[in-house]
Amino acid sequence: MSDTPHVTPARPAEPAPGTRTPLTAVDVIAFLCEIIAFATLALWGFTMWAFPWNVVAGIAAPVAAILAWALFVSPRAVFDVHPFVRAIVELLVYASAMVAWWMMGNAWIGLAFGLVAVTVGVIAGRRRLS
Repeated sequence: MSDTPHVTPARPAEPAPGTRTPLTAVDVIAFLCEIIAFATLALWGFTMWAFPWNVVAGIAAPVAAILAWALFVSPRAVFDVHPFVRAIVELLVYASAMVAWWMMGNAWIGLAFGLVAVTVGVIAGRRRLS
């Protein structure tokens, strides 16, 4: 028999019931990237199509992205999916916004947005997994 006492690891501190963990700068920047992606898709839809289709594309593109985000990526997602699937859906929304900037003739804005959004997504995803 060993003389060392049996030690169980302590659980990390959880917030009290009815409260949540405080927001960090990464959470705020990730939220801003989401909003910018949805607004970019709306702008792309309203400006890149002829009259009857610009209304359809301007409404349908951000609605489709918001729906995909709500179903798979949001903190209260409808479907509890593997973190890899969650990351792929998040990346597709960000990539579609980046391509929309490129199609509107603003490649540098699209590149900058893609770099910031993917970096923040990786940092937030790593925090969620730890």
